[in-house]
Amino acid sequence: MKKFAKRALVTAVAVTATIAVGLATTTVVNVVASEAEKDAIEPYGRFVAVDGHRMNVVITGSGSTDVVLLPGFGTASPAIDFSPLVDDLSTDHRVIVIEPLGYGLSDGTESARTTENIVSEVHAALAQLGVDDYVLMGHSIAGIYALELAARHPEELRGFVGIDTSVPGQPHMDTEFPIGLMGAARTLGLARLLLAVGGVGHEGAAYSDHDREQLAMIANRTSMGPTYLDEMAHIAPNFAQAEGRAFPHELPVLLFAEADNEKNPEWLALHEAQAASVADGTVIPLAGEHYLHHTHAAEIADEFRSWAVGRVPSPR
Repeated sequence: MKKFAKRALVTAVAVTATIAVGLATTTVVNVVASEAEKDAIEPYGRFVAVDGHRMNVVITGSGSTDVVLLPGFGTASPAIDFSPLVDDLSTDHRVIVIEPLGYGLSDGTESARTTENIVSEVHAALAQLGVDDYVLMGHSIAGIYALELAARHPEELRGFVGIDTSVPGQPHMDTEFPIGLMGAARTLGLARLLLAVGGVGHEGAAYSDHDREQLAMIANRTSMGPTYLDEMAHIAPNFAQAEGRAFPHELPVLLFAEADNEKNPEWLALHEAQAASVADGTVIPLAGEHYLHHTHAAEIADEFRSWAVGRVPSPR
């Protein structure tokens, strides 16, 4: 019995030591790699000053209509993520990709990631750019932020286009996330390890190996960082605040939505209800997963052009 206990103790010590050495290694690797990646991340876009921080924006193309793109939660680089859609739309529109604070090349912030603060920052960036007449197009959680922006500045929006956007009342948005553990995983380099194993997605011909390399480095910079985690912590209260809200009745709304969402069978119906809450709402189901603009960029752009005729007037 004493020999067994001794062996068990030795094994426990060995396992603990191995874990400690492993975590020390991943921590050091993360610090060294993060420093090296600072110079390897290629700049793009331009900075505007927002609340004492730099917000990165990317402006592409020209045309009579401005389209402002807002990303889904946690998108490492909105500019790269939206690039297939931007490439298509910018042939006849001016497209403005906003990288909110904590995203892409933008600075992080200590300001709480409430819907109000995020929307105020986005609008401040648009105001500095002189953009005050536009179609707002967004992915995922941008649908929640868009409700606030439309309520505050209805005179600026000429339409809203959602790409599988979040809607008030969708289920499971009261989940509490292990924020502390996720922050520790970043510090210990485990988040970097998981990304290296799982990859950054964005597979297929729409994205190059170079795109994926840049995305990985930017994700290591932003994912599970303080701004990212604070926005995650605010997901539940931001959704609770949006409960019962709708777009202005006269705002034209076009919603692209997953045709078959197995995790949420009511997904399409939720979007149809949101479209029905305005005078002119349209839902276009698309076969695919949440990041519909990765695989359906051309279709989204073409459907938007058709929809905009007669609905989106020339700039005032």
